[in-house]
Amino acid sequence: MEEKTTDDLNQELMSKDDIDSYIKENRFYFLDRSISELLNALYDKKDISKAALARKAGMSEVYLHQVFSGRRKPSRDKLLCLCVGLGATLDETQRLLRQAALAEIYPKNKRDAIIGFGITHQMELSEINDKLFVENEKTLF
Repeated sequence: MEEKTTDDLNQELMSKDDIDSYIKENRFYFLDRSISELLNALYDKKDISKAALARKAGMSEVYLHQVFSGRRKPSRDKLLCLCVGLGATLDETQRLLRQAALAEIYPKNKRDAIIGFGITHQMELSEINDKLFVENEKTLF
């Protein structure tokens, strides 16, 4: 089976008269992984302990465990904190946000531009928050 891009799927969806046939033909392309599964997959690629991640992400180990086990669903800001703590790239962060059905980092938004810059330049969460505060933008925590 040839892999379809998001653009391919979008064009196909817009050209269909029947949603049921689209769903049936493309059922293998739907994202059905939970946020905890997505986070665990990203965590497995990184060399960091959960305790260190909790510290770097500015959250308690209890909350972190609940997120990774699927008992809690993190907000977009908490997910961004986790990406910063994991040292995720901007591409990894965007992919995680997209797959979690959350808004991607949008560079035309000043707050998002600051966050995206911080992620790209591997800044600490406190540095990103300081810049957000200076610019009168909502901090990540």
